[in-house]
Amino acid sequence: MSNLEQLAQLAAKIKWDSNGLVPAIVQDAVSKEVLMMAYMNEESLRLSIESGDTWFWSRSRSELWHKGATSGHTQRIRSMSYDCDGDTLLVKVEQQGPACHTGRYSCFFHPIQVEGAAGTLPKSESDSSATGEGASHESQSQVSPSQSDRYSVLGTLETVIAERYAERPEGSYTTYLFEKGVDKILKKVGEEASEVIIAAKNQDNDELRSEASDLLFHLMVLMRERGLPLDDVLRELGGRHGKPTTNKMR
Repeated sequence: MSNLEQLAQLAAKIKWDSNGLVPAIVQDAVSKEVLMMAYMNEESLRLSIESGDTWFWSRSRSELWHKGATSGHTQRIRSMSYDCDGDTLLVKVEQQGPACHTGRYSCFFHPIQVEGAAGTLPKSESDSSATGEGASHESQSQVSPSQSDRYSVLGTLETVIAERYAERPEGSYTTYLFEKGVDKILKKVGEEASEVIIAAKNQDNDELRSEASDLLFHLMVLMRERGLPLDDVLRELGGRHGKPTTNKMR
């Protein structure tokens, strides 16, 4: 079957609106954050599939647009799917830079207060200065396990780190790490791992808690730098559960 035939079959499964459009939700493949919503027609869907980059139809300009063509903030497609009704697309991407034209990581940055909603990490800049010494990191923001799922803070932290990676706000310690590059991040991971060992040897759980938090934070910065989703690590751990261990010394 040719590519055109495959595309025709796909297009037949999509419920296009009266203008020949379908909404496309764009999601960061690493952090799982929803970045934006735009519209595709058959031509932009074809271009997206063939190029591996997102293409959309601009309703205001009545023309095709290649996301990031002028800004450089392109979206490399990891996967595409359509929902059970065939009337919405989900596009998971590797986002280069901010997704929003305002310079924000995601277009969805206007919060709405909802009674009883679970607590999240604050979006305000609370991490340390460019030196990164002696100040708090995003990982040390407080979320009570009684307010939300006990592991949700890791997902929220992953999103905050992804925002720093895309937006690079001045004065952010996380920005400093990304700007310095992977060697600096690796150096910090090594330093924090050593401090975890020292804290454990000192039998000081307060110190161990603090150093372990720093290690997790820097490890997640490294994972973002390498484009490795937290979900992949959790999936790896889940896959190991119940399996016999191997003797690597054999």
